[in-house]
Amino acid sequence: MRGALGRDASAGGAGGGKGGDDAAAGIIRHDRKCRDLPFLALFAAFWVAMIVNSSFGFNQGSPLRLTYGLDYKGNICGSKHGDPDLSELDVRYWVNPNQVYQSGLKNSTSDLADAKSICLMECPYPAEDGLNFVCDYPEGDIRLSVDDWIDRDYDYFEYLTPDMRNSSLQLQGPCYPIIFPSINVYWSCQFIARPSNVSLKHWQQMGGVSIDENMLIDKTIHNTINYKSSVLKRYVADIGKSWPVLIVCGGLLPLFLSLIWLAMIRYFVAGMPWITVILFNALVISVTTFFYIKAGWIGNDPLTVVIGPSDPYVSIGGREINHLHAAAVLMTVVMIIAFLTSIAIVRRILIETSTTVLKVAAKVIGEVHALIIFPVVPYFALAIIYMFWFAATLYLFSSGQVLQNDCNAECCSFDLKLGKVNCDSCCGYSVHYAPHIGIAILFHLFGCYWATQFFIACSSTVIAGSVASYYWARGEISHDIPFHTVVSSLKRLLRYSLGSVALGSLVVSSVEWVRCILKALRRRLKGVDSTGESRLGKTVSSSSHCCLGCIDWTIKSVNRNAYIVIAVTGKGFCKASELATGLIMNNILRIGKVNVIGDVILYLGKLCVSLSSALFAFLMLDTHKYRSAHNKISSPLFPVLLCWALGYMVAQLFFGVVETSVETIILSFCQDAEEHDGEAQYAPPLLMETLGDTSQLQRLTQGP
Repeated sequence: MRGALGRDASAGGAGGGKGGDDAAAGIIRHDRKCRDLPFLALFAAFWVAMIVNSSFGFNQGSPLRLTYGLDYKGNICGSKHGDPDLSELDVRYWVNPNQVYQSGLKNSTSDLADAKSICLMECPYPAEDGLNFVCDYPEGDIRLSVDDWIDRDYDYFEYLTPDMRNSSLQLQGPCYPIIFPSINVYWSCQFIARPSNVSLKHWQQMGGVSIDENMLIDKTIHNTINYKSSVLKRYVADIGKSWPVLIVCGGLLPLFLSLIWLAMIRYFVAGMPWITVILFNALVISVTTFFYIKAGWIGNDPLTVVIGPSDPYVSIGGREINHLHAAAVLMTVVMIIAFLTSIAIVRRILIETSTTVLKVAAKVIGEVHALIIFPVVPYFALAIIYMFWFAATLYLFSSGQVLQNDCNAECCSFDLKLGKVNCDSCCGYSVHYAPHIGIAILFHLFGCYWATQFFIACSSTVIAGSVASYYWARGEISHDIPFHTVVSSLKRLLRYSLGSVALGSLVVSSVEWVRCILKALRRRLKGVDSTGESRLGKTVSSSSHCCLGCIDWTIKSVNRNAYIVIAVTGKGFCKASELATGLIMNNILRIGKVNVIGDVILYLGKLCVSLSSALFAFLMLDTHKYRSAHNKISSPLFPVLLCWALGYMVAQLFFGVVETSVETIILSFCQDAEEHDGEAQYAPPLLMETLGDTSQLQRLTQGP
């Protein structure tokens, strides 16, 4: 391990202080070459595949499908490209209540997707003193414009010929009676199984066929609206509707808060443990309270699935509300654990040993000014990638072809273009997804995770190179440190080490995804046969899950230190991991004693930034803009969780300045001590006060 980090005597040694370049050559090794190039080529090829994969979504998808349904012609409600123009007609309404009832029967040959539906501006309601109709889009012999049809409340029954009236009374169109009240639930008119006696009486007096009044017409539409796939589509659509919230709360706000935190760690490091712990608990309580409010357990402002005015006598729930209930319970558990953990570690957090390294890192940030600004570079790179990724996500999730269903239903309806009843086109339309769309979406998700890990690794490598220059340059090129170390480290990364970073980020991403896939398979298998699983099987399953989690954590930990070795020595990823692991194992007690509590403070700080993003996302989504009309979101859950994740990623970039600085300083100190027989020669005085004292070293080595 001797010579893994630190000065290279062949490159200048301690006497290389005649000029900045000579001294720098002695600090960071210059005998470099490009490493792990095949993995850099793999990363580039992967992103070419990502672009091709996304182009499929852009060609085959339409985000409107995530929110609105299809009519009996296969048009998307709310689309201006339909026939006719449906840009103002975005609510799907099933015109024939008997078809809705029949599709809900267990032995039915047709599905609700085959029941005739059209697009309206709002859900119709039965007349109070008569009978109203909803008629098909005007065409053929019906000489009305769409605007006139809308102005007439979709009713042109008085213009029908005797044949048309007779077919309408047989519930074959083109006009259908409004017997049941309906309510707008996520842009679909859900029937309320409470027929209007007045309208039903007029219908019977006109000679209309019998109409089924069973509760099944209510449940059939409700079940369709609450299919898992339908809920997932609405969640993805919420992302598109709340993009201003994502920009403000997931991008700009965490950037601002992270810069403030770095400034405070620079000038107020002694008080940061107290501030971090108190703020973390306050934010957890605040976010939990908002979940309780939206779940309807506190106050009178719960999430509603109804768009527009609702019937005060009807209570309609949905999966979204159940998910909020689960989130509220989960946040309650997190809040309790956070509070108890804070009490348990607050005394440890205030140990002087834990804050000393943070003070040294603060001193580094104070002298190497560019460290505070540098994370803005990967921040904007990730911002561009995320904007492209989110747009592609909306199109991928909505990609597919609108095709007529293959059904065995027996039904007839009046065709205005043909001028007669047609029994050959009973089947409705649906979006048929390509067989590989699931793989394409998983590939898309993995690409985002790999790109995120790649840029975080790049940032860590550049910061490590800068801090290592600071540590090993004591008194030699200090006048160059604020200006050139970050730029020089960035140049070395771009020229030599991008392949190693690509490999490291791929290893982390792959292990994380394997763990997620195995967890999903474990949950699926458990659901298939929960009673037949033996005690041995449960033990093996739990043990494998635990081991995989430990491997994941170990690889992430080794990777972070491997990036430091890569930045300093220019080694490839595998060799750097070996050197970093050896250095850590030789100094495990020293590193653990000093760095554990510092890691806790940094981790809580990142959670504070992400929880602040989630809290402000709740506040923005609670405004009128996102609670009514076309921008109404189905649930704040996904946008809030996404803002939390984005906030955490941004915080990780900026907090990585302190995190990587601390780890680089500790590793450099350990190597410095190894190279000089246990007495570090280049350590800052502040660090020597804690780790350089003989009695302190003995205490750390022997443990408590």
